[in-house]
Amino acid sequence: MPTIVPVILCGGSGTRLWPRSRAAKPKPFLPLIGDKTLFEAALLRCPAEGGFAAPVVVTGHKHLELVEAQLGTVDGAQVIVEPAARNTAAAIALAACRLPEDAIMLVCPSDHHIGNSDVFAVAARAAAELAEEGWLVSFGIEATAPETGYGYLKRGEAISDTAFRTAQFVEKPDLERAKAFLAEGIYAWNGGIFAFRVRDFLAELEAHRPLIAQGVAAAVADGRQEGQRFHPDAGLFAQVPSESVDYAVMENTKRAAMVPADMNWSDIGNWHALHEALDRDENGNSVRGTGEVEMVECRNVLVDSDGPRVSVVGLQDVIVVVDGNDIMVTTVSGVQKVGKLSGAVNQ
Repeated sequence: MPTIVPVILCGGSGTRLWPRSRAAKPKPFLPLIGDKTLFEAALLRCPAEGGFAAPVVVTGHKHLELVEAQLGTVDGAQVIVEPAARNTAAAIALAACRLPEDAIMLVCPSDHHIGNSDVFAVAARAAAELAEEGWLVSFGIEATAPETGYGYLKRGEAISDTAFRTAQFVEKPDLERAKAFLAEGIYAWNGGIFAFRVRDFLAELEAHRPLIAQGVAAAVADGRQEGQRFHPDAGLFAQVPSESVDYAVMENTKRAAMVPADMNWSDIGNWHALHEALDRDENGNSVRGTGEVEMVECRNVLVDSDGPRVSVVGLQDVIVVVDGNDIMVTTVSGVQKVGKLSGAVNQ
């Protein structure tokens, strides 16, 4: 069984969870579910005793102190400090250029929730074994609803008992198409979790996006080490094209594979997704935070308050968030618009 190097991507602003998530402290660094932050939970899912090496964390200057405070003292951990945001293809390439060419990378977002860590570990091992054979592997999250906010993976022919070729990467569909995917039963959500052997990933990146591959390699070659931090050359990295790994590599390679993973996953991409991931009472209501909350004749209501008392009567499918002087109230159907509010945008 190969040793797996977790590559944790820590970026983004988390504006869709405003006002709790803010630019200065976005959702990876918040204890949204339980007492661990999403970033801490991502690290804990990859323990040494489970066959994982020390993590490589890719983040920006803005979140560097938060990363290091929550990372703690992990022997051998690396923190790669992106001089600028250049999307996931470049971020993963930074990590790849800092690892041995035969290393197996497990690329994980820092801000997702996985309720079943045992299933995650099994899928990670299966993906690593495929990566050793030269496959570029995605986790195919079991689709349980016709979600329009996720990309999808179409399952192709079987490679083994636990893996399949990826026949197609599908962009976020409309509702009717998402319903058709769910009914067909061969589509999974694309959760943005990947396993690659370093040399295979870099070869595919060079073949399909040479400007990204060469630009990142140059920035790493002229970079500097500072303790556990590594700083790529800022001027060279600024010239690297910005593109997701899905567009740059996964949709172009002929070696795309997927491992199914039914692990109670959520990207916690909005307040409704968080509500779905939290424990709820018999009426579907949830309460978070330190504030006192009273609900009367409510259904499917989430209240998250950091202090002020919140009382809700006779509402359903509503979310109320109080953070300092900011109060946000939305229906479930309006959660996708939270990130466009002036309070979220003008930070």
